[in-house]
Amino acid sequence: MREKSAKAAENTPATYINAQSAIIGLRGQDLLSTLRKVAAQGWRHPFRSARHALTLGKQVGRVMLLGETPYPMNPRDSRFADPTWSLNPVYRRALQTYLAWQHQTRHWIDDSDLAKDDRDRAHFIFSLLNDALSPSNTLLNPMAVKELFNSGGSSVIKGLSHMLDDLLHNNGLPSQTTKDAFEVGRTVAATQGSVVFRSEMLELIHYKPMSEKQYATPLLIVPPQINKFYIFDLSPSNSFVQYCLKNGLQTFVISWRNPDVRHREWGLSTYVQAAEEALNVCRTISGAKEVNLVGACAGGLTIAALQGHLQAKRQMRRVSSATYMVSLLDSQIESPATLFIDEQTLEAAKRRSYQQGVLDGRDMAKVFAWMRPNDLIWSYWINNYLLGKSPPAFDILYWNNDSTRLPAALHGDLLDFFKHNPLSHPGGLEVCGTPIDLQKVTVDSFNVAGMNDHITPWDAVYRSTLLLGGERRFLLSNSGHVQSILNPPGNPKSNFVENGKLSSDPRAWYYDAKNHDGSWWPTWLEWIQARSGAQHETRRALGNAAYPPMEAAPGTYVHVR
Repeated sequence: MREKSAKAAENTPATYINAQSAIIGLRGQDLLSTLRKVAAQGWRHPFRSARHALTLGKQVGRVMLLGETPYPMNPRDSRFADPTWSLNPVYRRALQTYLAWQHQTRHWIDDSDLAKDDRDRAHFIFSLLNDALSPSNTLLNPMAVKELFNSGGSSVIKGLSHMLDDLLHNNGLPSQTTKDAFEVGRTVAATQGSVVFRSEMLELIHYKPMSEKQYATPLLIVPPQINKFYIFDLSPSNSFVQYCLKNGLQTFVISWRNPDVRHREWGLSTYVQAAEEALNVCRTISGAKEVNLVGACAGGLTIAALQGHLQAKRQMRRVSSATYMVSLLDSQIESPATLFIDEQTLEAAKRRSYQQGVLDGRDMAKVFAWMRPNDLIWSYWINNYLLGKSPPAFDILYWNNDSTRLPAALHGDLLDFFKHNPLSHPGGLEVCGTPIDLQKVTVDSFNVAGMNDHITPWDAVYRSTLLLGGERRFLLSNSGHVQSILNPPGNPKSNFVENGKLSSDPRAWYYDAKNHDGSWWPTWLEWIQARSGAQHETRRALGNAAYPPMEAAPGTYVHVR
C-alpha cells in the first residue's frame, strides 16, 4: 500500500494549468492584485520580512564564502543537467544562490498573514517569476557559452534572428517546432480517403480500407473543436486512423471548420446537431443501424451531449458504444490557476470573446505556455535564442501549433460548463432544447485518462466516467494529454493501469489497480471489435450514391488558418 501511494504521489498531474485555465484565461489585474497583497506584507510586517532577508543573506553568505551546497538539484530538472553547474565553483555558487532565493521566498509567503487562497496565488505567481529568473535563461548558461565559442559568435546572431522572427510571426513566444518541416496532406494527415459530406460546420472524411475483412458497424471519430482533426492521423507510425483501418474498422473522421467572426453564434447545441448529422451520414453510407463514437477532449463532451440528446428523443439505438479519450464531463478541477477565477473573470472572458466574435487559439496557447514555462517557453528560449539552434521537427508540436478559433457562443458554453458543472446532476445541461441525464445514457463506454495529463487531470476524467450509465471501463495511461491519445503499440515506455471495480474515490481505485505493460490501443481494439458487429468482405468504394466522394482527404477545412 505504501509503495503504491508513493508512486501515485510521484505521478500526480501538473497542478498549474488545465483546460479550465486556458478556456477562461488569466487577467493581468488579478495577478497584480496578488502581487500588491504580497508587497503589503512587507510594509505591514517589516521585522518579519527583515528576518527572512537576514536568513537569506546568511544562506547566500555560506554558499559564496564557504562553498556550501545545502540545496540539492532536482535530477529531473533538465535546465541544470550540464555538469558545469555542479563542477565549476562559480556556476555552483550561482545555482545555490538561486535555489536559496526560491527556498526563502516560499518560506516568506508561508509565514505571511495572507489567507490560504492568497498564499496559493502568491506561490503560483512566484513560481512563474522564479522560473523566469533562472540563471539558465541567460547567456551565462554554460551550454550557451560553449556554443558561442564553438560557433565563433554566430550562435548569438542566429539567436537574435530567431527572436525577431518569433516576435513578428509567433505571437512573441519561442517557436516549438520547425514550421516548414511538415505539410498537411503530404507528411501529416496523409492517409488515403475522401470527403463524402460537407456542411457549413464540418467535413466528413471516409478513409480507404486497409484490411481484407471489415466490421459492419462504423467508427466515427469526433475531434475537439480546439486544434485540427489530424492528431488522429499524424505519421503512419502513430496514426490512430491507420491502426483502426488495418484492424478492420470502417473509419470516419469529422474535420471541423475553423470558425471566424461570421460564426460567433455557433454553440454546443450547434456542434451537437452537426455531429448528429455526421452520424446519420455514416449510417447511410455503411448501411449499419448503429455507430461507434470516439471523442477526444472537448470532442468527448460533444459526443456525451449528443448521446444525452438522442436519449431524450429515445433514439439511442443509433449508437453502439462510446469511447472517451482524456475527456472532461465532470468539470470540478482544483489548481492554483483556478484561484484567480471568479464571477468577474468569467464575465470578462465572455464579453471579450463576444466582442471579438471568436476566441483565438493562439491566445489559449499562450496561456498554456505561461502555465508550464519551463517546458513550453524557457527550454525553447535556451535552444532557439541562447544556442541559436532551430527547434526540432516534431509532428505533435506542429499539430499543436496549428491552432483553431472557438466561436464566441461555444466559448460561453464552455465557461458555463466549468462554472456550473452541469453534467454532474440530471437536467443540469440543456442541448438542442433537451435536458441531459448521462445516467440514462446506457451504452457501453471506454474511458482513457493520462497520469501526467495537465490539461484534463486524470482524477477529473475518472469522475467523469462515473457520471455515465451503462457498462463502463476506465484505463489510466502513463502519458500526458496528447501522448495518451497517440499511444501506438511498440513503445517500450508505454504502460497503463486498470481496475475493473470503479469506486467513488479515484485514489482508492488506483491503489488496487493492476499495471499492464505496453499501449492501451490493443485493449481498446479488442473491446471495440466486440461491439462492431459481424465481419464481411471489405467494401472498397468510398461514400455511396447519396454521398459520393467529393475530394481527397484531408479535405478543405483543415487548411483554413
